[in-house]
Amino acid sequence: MTDRAPGLSRRDFMRLGLAAPASLVAACGWDGGPLIEPRLRAISRLNDWVGEKILLSRTRLAREYPVTARTADFPAYSITFNRTGGFPYPPAGDGWALEVGGLVREPTRLTRAMIEALPRVSYTVKHHCVEGWTAVATWTGVPVSVVADMVQPTAEARYLRFDSFDSDYSNGWDLASAMHPQTILAYAYNDRPLMMQHGAPLRLYSPIKLGYKLTKYLTAMTFTRERPGGYWEDQGYPWLGGI
Repeated sequence: MTDRAPGLSRRDFMRLGLAAPASLVAACGWDGGPLIEPRLRAISRLNDWVGEKILLSRTRLAREYPVTARTADFPAYSITFNRTGGFPYPPAGDGWALEVGGLVREPTRLTRAMIEALPRVSYTVKHHCVEGWTAVATWTGVPVSVVADMVQPTAEARYLRFDSFDSDYSNGWDLASAMHPQTILAYAYNDRPLMMQHGAPLRLYSPIKLGYKLTKYLTAMTFTRERPGGYWEDQGYPWLGGI
């Protein structure tokens, strides 16, 4: 989910390179009109391709920090909170679980206990918001690659769609980013169980992406052939959202 307020700073224009300004202008709500909009979208896709195919490294790890560097007041946000003033809660019924499916050989349904029993990683890293602010926190969870190995994606699978119970928030990832060793399904924050304001019971986390790509309140992880859209991406935000 995006971090508070979808404004864009000068830092974003500089970070995302020469191709990115057009897509970021669209993210501010201006699509350029019927003549310019298709060009803006094409440049945004080119920027994503460069980021995914050329700049992304599966071996480059984000810097880790000592726990003493943690930010005291890590901002919290959700679409539901923005609309109602309260954080979302899982739907009532059979209890929360993560549905993993799509183009896989072994679809599965994982409860919180099952997820916590899988191999875990923990790191203290810097979070980057598209607005320009940063914060440091410790996240613990299971690598997305571990779950992928369990369900065995088919050769057709090229992307992952992440869905949530936060007012139907969703977004999509390329497989290379999702399989990065620091991309995890996080269930703990600063050595404690994840709280609702930070995406409980389970959220996506990775220090190689901007905050709006890190879906909270997860309900499903689906392998797809076609590139999924997303809550903010469909409104013009860069699809790759990499750091």
